[in-house]
This record gives sequence, structure tokens and C-alpha cells, in this order.
Amino acid sequence: MQREGLLAADQNKIDPSRPYAAREAHFPAKAKRVLVIFCAGAVSQLETWDYKPELYKRDGQLLDGGPAVTFQGPAGELAKPQYSFKPRGQSGKMVSDMIPHLAELTDEFAFIHSLTSTSNTHGPAENFLSTGSVLDGFPSLGAWVTYALGSENDNLPAYVAIPDPRGVPQNGSNNWGPGFLPAAFQGTTFSASQPIRNLKAPGSTPEEDEAALELLRSINQAGDADYSGDDKLAARVASYELAAKMQLSVPNMMNLSNEPGHILRSYGADSVENPTKAAFARNCILARRLLESGVRFVQLFNGSYASGGELNWDGHNKLKEQYDRHAAIMDQPVAALYKDLKQRGMLDDRLVVWCTEFGRMPMFQKGAQGRDHNPDGFTCWLAGAGVKQGISHGATDELGWKATENIHPLYDFNATILHLLGLEHTKLTFRHNGLDRRLTNVEGHVINEILR
Repeated sequence: MQREGLLAADQNKIDPSRPYAAREAHFPAKAKRVLVIFCAGAVSQLETWDYKPELYKRDGQLLDGGPAVTFQGPAGELAKPQYSFKPRGQSGKMVSDMIPHLAELTDEFAFIHSLTSTSNTHGPAENFLSTGSVLDGFPSLGAWVTYALGSENDNLPAYVAIPDPRGVPQNGSNNWGPGFLPAAFQGTTFSASQPIRNLKAPGSTPEEDEAALELLRSINQAGDADYSGDDKLAARVASYELAAKMQLSVPNMMNLSNEPGHILRSYGADSVENPTKAAFARNCILARRLLESGVRFVQLFNGSYASGGELNWDGHNKLKEQYDRHAAIMDQPVAALYKDLKQRGMLDDRLVVWCTEFGRMPMFQKGAQGRDHNPDGFTCWLAGAGVKQGISHGATDELGWKATENIHPLYDFNATILHLLGLEHTKLTFRHNGLDRRLTNVEGHVINEILR
């Protein structure tokens, strides 16, 4: 029946020769593009967004009935937040002095204080946040989104992952990988300081490049009749054609020299005393330019591989000292990026996500001045298209240890992001090994309380 054209066309089938063609969402979307700011290493909710005055009162006390041992070893005494908190904006929400620039924007964000993860180990927890599974080999959120919706441009990747200047996160390419989806939907990695590799042919002039591309096009066209049903060949040709277009578009995208001086200063991209901050700030500017140019999904990493808290937010030993350093890198550039997007009117149809893989314990580790891993209650936020402003949803207990009110596993977080993009998470599936797989597994509920 299929050969004879008697079956209805499969509206969900993706043409391998045009894998990035724009596709319709399940229903009208509030957001067309997404920026995910992924803070690797597990930022402490207790030092940032989740104010717990009880911890000040009980600082230095043992927690009755608390765990004797946490992830890395024996638990110590309860420890007060290492930064002062004060009310912010019209909402009056208490936010830490550690992040003064982002604190000014408190009224813009929808905080979810009751998220939970299924893992307290960085690699699997990054996987769970990015792919909905603690195991390797599952598609990332960005891969699912671009598989479902395609792209709004034809000369840049649909999905870009921007690694931190200090390196890639704990679970590396799993965070932007395609898993069992077609390879075309893997995120393309580059940053302001690390351009796409092998983009330009060595030792050739632009005229020679164009002549070679023209010859390649003619050969492909001549072979269309003989290999018209070869989906893998069509996908390979499409990838090469996109690469050829990127040879022209990406160098201009990467050239930040035409950014006004006041923009560079507002992001901190001119910082001489903190070169890591300056490099991360340039990544933030690159993220804005990609979103301006029609890239569907941009994943911006802050922090890299766990290394005793030196390279990311994994604050086990000297949390205050480590967080002073990391906050100085993250705070101003991310706040400037958000304000820049707003000033340009880009938040009308762009969604901004700030996330981390889990939280931190209310007690210090025994013999240390840092907090251990805590997957039982932590905070992320959403802002921009379709999201209420200046609200806090869910809660942890009085010590910030466990989510107790409106508890949301990360499945709900991802389901909500998909919903804002016009995608019903239970219908976004892919048949793999006999199962209809999806980002949210058999779980997930949209967090409607934070949506406009």
C-alpha cells in the first residue's frame, strides 16, 4: 500500500535531505527559541536563591535525625548561608549578596524551589537534567527540540552548545548529544575562543573553495536519480551543504570586534583582572548573537569538569572561597545577557533557563567548610516567553534540605520547557529498540503554576 501511494503521508517523517527544515509544533508556542544557562557542579541553593533563616539560628548544631553520612563522607554541623541575603525588587524576595547583578533581576524570574533529581553523582545527574536519564546514550533536550521543530535559519546549526572557557562539563558531549535520534540533531560545539574546527579548507583561496563546492553540487545532482532512496546519503549531503554555508556565516558570527564598547563593558568582556570572566562574558555575547540569528537552541555552560571545586560549583571544601571566584565569573555576564535580550525585545519569544544538576546539604561536611551533594531539593528558574515574573513556586523544608511543597522531579522541569515550545511531552516520541522513547520517560507534568 505504501509503494502504491495508498497510505496517508506521515506528517512527522523528517526528510533526510532537509533535516533542519522548520516543522510545526503540537500547539501554538509561547517560545520559539531557548537559551539554557547550565551551571555545572551543582550550585548551592542555600547560598543563592533559597533563603533559610533557620540555618542562621542553628548554625554549628548537629541535625537530630539527620544523615550520619552523606555522599562523600561523614556529615558535620549545620552551617549558615555563607552570604548575606536581602529583599529584592517589588516582590521582596530574599536573594544572596553573592550574585548582586542577578539579584537585581529577581522580579523577572519564576523560581522553582522544589526540584529533585534521581542521582547525587555529577555525571549521571547532568545526564538526568540534560536527557531525562541517568544513563548514557539518550538524546539531549536540545536534540529533542530540534528534532521536533527543526531550524529557523539555513546557514547556522539549529543547536549550539557553548562550553565554558575552563573546559567541558563532567559528562561532556552527553549533555548535547543526539542519543538514538538521527545524528543531525547533535549540538554543534564552539565558543567565542574556540571556533568550529576544520571549517576552512587549508591552503585554498575562496575562489577555489567555491569551485570545489560547485563541482560537488553537480556530482550530487547527477547521482540523485541513482540514490534517491538512500536516506543516509541524503543526510550526509545535507550536513556538507550546511558546513559550506557555515564557512560564510560563522566567522562573522564569531567576530565580536564590531560589538559596541558599552556592550563589552556591561558584560564584563573587557575584564583584565579576571580573564576567565572576560572569556565567559564573550561566550554570553556569542549566545545572544546566535539567538538573534535564528538558532533554535543555545546551551551555555558555566563551569567545567569537577576538580575539587576549582573549575565548577562543586563546593565541598572551602565553599565561600570557591563561590567568591565562581560568582565573579558568572554573575555580571549572565545578568548582562538577560538585560541585553530584554532591551532588544527578544524575550517576547525566547525562553531563558537557568539550571544546575542538584543542590547542596544544609550541613557542612565533617572536617571541611563545604556542602555535600543534595538531590532532594534545589532551585532552578525560568524567564521570558510565557513565564510569570517575580514568583516562587514550591518549597524546601526550613533547613533547605528536602523539597516539601509542590515537589517536582526534573521530568516536570523538562516537560514545562517543551510545553512553552508548543510541544506535548507525551507525544514527542521516537521508536527505539521496540519502545516509544521520550525525554520525560513515562513521567512528567507541566508546571502550570509558573506559566502565563
